[in-house]
Amino acid sequence: MSEFEVRLFEDDATIVAIGEGLLARTLPKEAWTHEAHLAACTWIVRDRPDITPEQDMASIISSYNEAVGGVNDDTQGYHETITQVYIAGVKAHLSETGADTPLWQAVNALLLSERGRRELPLRFYSKDRLFSVAARRRFVEPDITSLATI
Repeated sequence: MSEFEVRLFEDDATIVAIGEGLLARTLPKEAWTHEAHLAACTWIVRDRPDITPEQDMASIISSYNEAVGGVNDDTQGYHETITQVYIAGVKAHLSETGADTPLWQAVNALLLSERGRRELPLRFYSKDRLFSVAARRRFVEPDITSLATI
């Protein structure tokens, strides 16, 4: 069980504002939480067909990190493998969620599910592999079990 309390959303507008703030690189750094990551990803996957998450999230998140004073290097900032795991989780979750489900309800259900947990990538990767420089820089295949089970 996660030691972190999950912060849920009360409306679609809050999630859209997070997503738009990410894209515009104006979201306050302190607002870029685990929940915000998954909310923005869900909004992008569901409501932004002009964005291909698997290809575009690296530049979106990296440029956001830099805009708020962050660094993308071998130890901090953007992490390609973790991002791809959560994109797969969001897509799997949305495939099971009704298209008429309000965004905030879909995001909250994700956050409360196994796919929304902070530890999700460790179901598929050993710590050594997941937190390697290679996994941060490019997608690496899991060494525990296939992402097909996400």
